[in-house]
Amino acid sequence: MSPSYIPGFALALCIIFAPQLTAQGDASRAVAGGGISVPQWTGRIDANEERMGRALKDAKLTQEGNSLHVITGPAVTYWNPANRATGDYTVKATFAEPKYMNLNSHPHPYGVFIGGNEMGAAGQSYLYCAAYGNGRFIVRGFGPEPFQMNGFQGEANAAVHEAAGVGKPVTQEIALSVKGERVECSINGTVVAAYNKSVLVAPGKLKSTDGIYGLRFAHNTEVMVTDLGLAKN
Repeated sequence: MSPSYIPGFALALCIIFAPQLTAQGDASRAVAGGGISVPQWTGRIDANEERMGRALKDAKLTQEGNSLHVITGPAVTYWNPANRATGDYTVKATFAEPKYMNLNSHPHPYGVFIGGNEMGAAGQSYLYCAAYGNGRFIVRGFGPEPFQMNGFQGEANAAVHEAAGVGKPVTQEIALSVKGERVECSINGTVVAAYNKSVLVAPGKLKSTDGIYGLRFAHNTEVMVTDLGLAKN
């Protein structure tokens, strides 16, 4: 490969990926009256949000009847320390985005996480599966650095519901399951991704699939969450 070819190749990559990076780079806003008002629940925003000067109070978690109402703000993970899962299990919740993309210019994801260890500390680790209202999903984690299991923009799957348009409602049922040596993400009753546990519980990734479970939200989203729960497999 000649030296003159390398810069051209790099330039091509910049041209290809620059629009994606720009789209993902919208600034997190601070939510008025933010903070956590649900008893026993806590959370942490992403480290890059902290570096930008955001705080947990810039996102909002409240209880409304049987629903948890989340408005972000910075990208955030919420959990109740009492919610722990071990062995084989399924963690599931239903996410209703009442007005698709009402706080952002492009789709942002939300979902459930499992395998939470050292939560709230610098070395925290967990795995999450999250859906977008445009038919795509991602599987990612922290351990303690972020890692991606299905790429930068995730992937499309027919099981993931699509909103009829901006401002329209869309609902997703999202589950993460540990079944022996397999970890599966299901969306709306369909397995959309599956991994060997040995790929996930590894240096730089998860400490274990045992641990705290909870909720994960990208920045600038509004979602109602119901039926968060644990079932043993």
